[in-house]
Amino acid sequence: MIDKSIIMSTGVYNYPDGSIYTGEWNPQNKRHGYGHMKFTDGSQYWGNFENGLCSGCGIMKFKDGSSYAGELKAGKFDGFGIFTRCDNMKFEGEFKEGKIWGLGLVSFSNNTHGLPRNEGYFEENKIIRREKCSGIIEKSRMAASKARSIAG
Repeated sequence: MIDKSIIMSTGVYNYPDGSIYTGEWNPQNKRHGYGHMKFTDGSQYWGNFENGLCSGCGIMKFKDGSSYAGELKAGKFDGFGIFTRCDNMKFEGEFKEGKIWGLGLVSFSNNTHGLPRNEGYFEENKIIRREKCSGIIEKSRMAASKARSIAG
């Protein structure tokens, strides 16, 4: 959770590469608290920052139409969340250091899950073993919902 007592100010900063940040800053002039970052490639992030990096809950939308809603740590997907590809294939589950890692469920654009069902334990984006994980899927949906509510 972001410590609001160390937020110094809010404002807009235009980076030399054309990226734009609008949000809260800490006394060390790092993005800290709630903010919105628009990158030069068209990708955008709405959510929490900690010492300059995306951390906590947020939503990332990529230029190809893919998106992520959920928990982040040190600028990477980390914790529970939902990643949706531009073709509407999605993964609901656990992430670690920017990769699908832990329990989760893959859904295809037609809302099927494959045969056999692509639900279970994943490492580095690949399914290792199949098992039911409805509790993890629910936690991922709750984290994504929280991220959407924070992002407005």
